[in-house]
Amino acid sequence: MAFLIIALSCRATPSLKKSCSVLMCGYLTVSIEPLPPVVIGDTVTLKCNFQTDGNLREIVWFQVIEGGGVKQKIFTYDAMYNTSYSHMEDIHRHDDLVYQSTVRLPEVQMEDDGLYECHVGIYDKSSRDKVILVSGSIILTVIVPPKSISVVAANSPAPFSRYEAQNFTLVCIVTGAKPAPMVYFKRDGELIDVVPTAQSSSTVGDQSQAGLWSSRILSSRDLDDTKLHKSLSLLEEEGKLARLGQDGPEGPEPGREPGSKSDPKPTSEVIPETVVSREFPRWVQSSDPLYYFQHRQQAAGDGTMEVRAMLTWSLNPQLDNEALFSCEVNHPALSMPMQAEVTLAAPRGPKLTMSPGKAKVGDTVRITVQGFHEVFPEPMFTWTKVGGRLLDGREEHDGRELILERVPAELNGSMFRCTAQNPLGSTDTHTRLIVFGGSVYVRI
Repeated sequence: MAFLIIALSCRATPSLKKSCSVLMCGYLTVSIEPLPPVVIGDTVTLKCNFQTDGNLREIVWFQVIEGGGVKQKIFTYDAMYNTSYSHMEDIHRHDDLVYQSTVRLPEVQMEDDGLYECHVGIYDKSSRDKVILVSGSIILTVIVPPKSISVVAANSPAPFSRYEAQNFTLVCIVTGAKPAPMVYFKRDGELIDVVPTAQSSSTVGDQSQAGLWSSRILSSRDLDDTKLHKSLSLLEEEGKLARLGQDGPEGPEPGREPGSKSDPKPTSEVIPETVVSREFPRWVQSSDPLYYFQHRQQAAGDGTMEVRAMLTWSLNPQLDNEALFSCEVNHPALSMPMQAEVTLAAPRGPKLTMSPGKAKVGDTVRITVQGFHEVFPEPMFTWTKVGGRLLDGREEHDGRELILERVPAELNGSMFRCTAQNPLGSTDTHTRLIVFGGSVYVRI
């Protein structure tokens, strides 16, 4: 609280929160006008109204701190000596008896939040030695707008799944707000209809919530019409579709010759998913996928809140690639929503650079991935050597850079593969290492 300004006037206003003392020959009523929440940095005026037909003794303002255990004086008006005194800093002094005491707090901060009391004392008409005290109180609520908002992917970086659908979670992190804001998600500008789940105190991405990870996923064959028709033709029998392995408990139908052309091939050869999933995952979701919403908040040391809102659904690379997701925040201290947005994107072929451009046998060669900072979620990079192990004996190396130390001439013609993948897709780039005599060149 930078400084305190006191204004004393002789007007009375309607009282909403009031304390009253009825005397034998007089009365005293005290009230403090209610206040809406105040945004940090704004100026607030506390107004204590009182009416009496007695003689004023004093007016004292308190700020209640430390959970109510301590009352700190912030202003005192002493009618006996016709003086006013601030227990904080400079004030404007007024010598007149008043019906309203006004305390102005400029640029309120978090420490100004809390309970304030206005105490008014008058002389008892029956005895000058007695003072009647009446007080009123009000809670000043200081609110703080969010300081930051960001959207991240849980469990990132994560690989691309070629064999089954996987759940994907976006986490919206909002910090520095008081009170906790309301957080919601949009997809391509449209509000997402979510299924709420129980709050969890576990870490982000925890899969312990049973309902959180259920989804409506339908397994499907390759969506390519030619492959689909060819696959289904293997299952045709007398114009009908037969389910694999469902000829009945008594074996094949009577009259069918074993090994005849109408017999389907063994299951391992005719399930189209087995072939298709090795190259192209195909998942068909319902037209209205389920989005699960989880929300938790935690108090920070400065009195503000950190909120984490999680949106989870079964990812469909065909539908979700290039989708725009935004996290938006409503808060009473904001005039308009605050938002952060991300566009889901599968990685494309990584661009590789080599250093040094020309290396001699025995030098250290670094092959580095360039770019990909705009890809979300963050891709993971895996290096392999086609047809063998890496120079250090490992089968693969993770990271944006592959380091080949003391390159031998035996690596001439070796092919290295860099795989960039995230939950939306995977892509490869190959680099051939060529050795000419005592020099090594990388061809990309």
